[in-house]
Amino acid sequence: MPELLTVEGGTLAYELTGDTGPLVVLAHGIGDSREAYRFMAPMLAEAGYRVAAVDLRGCGESSADWSSFSRTDIAGDLVALVKHLGGPAVLVGHSISGGAATIAAADAPELVTAVVELAPFTRAQSIGDLRVTRYRRGTLRLLGTALFGSTRLWKEYLDIAYPGSKPADWDERLARIEASLREPGRMKALRKMGLTSPADAGARLGDVRCPVLVVEGALDPDWVSPRAEGEAVVAALPAGLGHLEVIPGAGHYPHVQFPEQVVALTLAFLGEVSA
Repeated sequence: MPELLTVEGGTLAYELTGDTGPLVVLAHGIGDSREAYRFMAPMLAEAGYRVAAVDLRGCGESSADWSSFSRTDIAGDLVALVKHLGGPAVLVGHSISGGAATIAAADAPELVTAVVELAPFTRAQSIGDLRVTRYRRGTLRLLGTALFGSTRLWKEYLDIAYPGSKPADWDERLARIEASLREPGRMKALRKMGLTSPADAGARLGDVRCPVLVVEGALDPDWVSPRAEGEAVVAALPAGLGHLEVIPGAGHYPHVQFPEQVVALTLAFLGEVSA
């Protein structure tokens, strides 16, 4: 059973792994839950960290009905959780939560020691070159899900976002995601998150004062060039704070497809931060 934290507007569910060590907060992307970190969390705990994987507002076992779902809103939730757990903390944010972690780091520098952004939506986006098949297929299904609330299109997007081999528990996990989206309010949360602009996060990149690791999947369908997107995020940070890693063969979920590699990159990064 998760632990619960009441914040303004609702209740957040989170799960702790590890009893001692520096705090790491793991925040997932849209249409997902804390189970996205089912592989990473125990590895980080074994490495000596106290790990809190949180269900975003509207997702997982957090309450479903919230007034808004912007990155700024999610950042406030993350800051509240860090305070509740006795931070400071390292924030690890995937996709929409990458942008939220950026805002949290800018808003509460005393509570955020480092940020890891996994395939982050942290900058304002425009439609790219639709002649790139991978990008076109993913983008059309993302937009279709956000506009029409189609679970079928979301599952098709996930199939594209996990290129190559799927995790061993893929069928079970996909069934759990589908069941969750049938719950009242869950698809509404996905759609509202999917339609929010990352501009609020992009505007705060220059205000971040802690080190940032950006991890992109080379085959992520959300960008024509995932490397170029990662480079743009790093370039918008104050000089010397950002570092980019690109994982060959990974899509939009590198932490699920290649958890050992993402954990290794994260631990090396945090070791440098500590030093």
